[in-house]
Amino acid sequence: MKRPPRAQLLQVEADAAVFSPLIAAAREAGVRVGWLTYDVEIPPDRLETAATSGVLRAVSVGGGRAISVKPLVGAPVLGDLLREHFAGCRLVLVSGETGELELQSLEPASDGGWRVGGPGGRERVFSTQDLVRRLRGRHLLRQVPLK
Repeated sequence: MKRPPRAQLLQVEADAAVFSPLIAAAREAGVRVGWLTYDVEIPPDRLETAATSGVLRAVSVGGGRAISVKPLVGAPVLGDLLREHFAGCRLVLVSGETGELELQSLEPASDGGWRVGGPGGRERVFSTQDLVRRLRGRHLLRQVPLK
């Protein structure tokens, strides 16, 4: 069986709403997109209480959403997060402070496209359709390998 391609991780600073045209175009093309926030936000009180009581996972469901809280021991391991929460995603937009993890960046370009920045100040601008097409391929740009 052929191994599925890894997700492309891109660091973002703007809110998810800014990326909605890209997310909608990707969904229309059958490309799954995920969102990962790297920061500490306290979940709703009941979930936090359950998560700190020793349960494996605390989940709240309602209003068309599910919120899951899983206690972690130590720092999060990116490879584990991707396998557990983003299986099948070709793009994961990463928000927040990622520490030592160096990712390429994604931001809206002035012409309505998307600017992808790489190490050393390299950057490329893609239209929405071209970026989605590249996401369907094997590689968008060279990426930091996962541990």
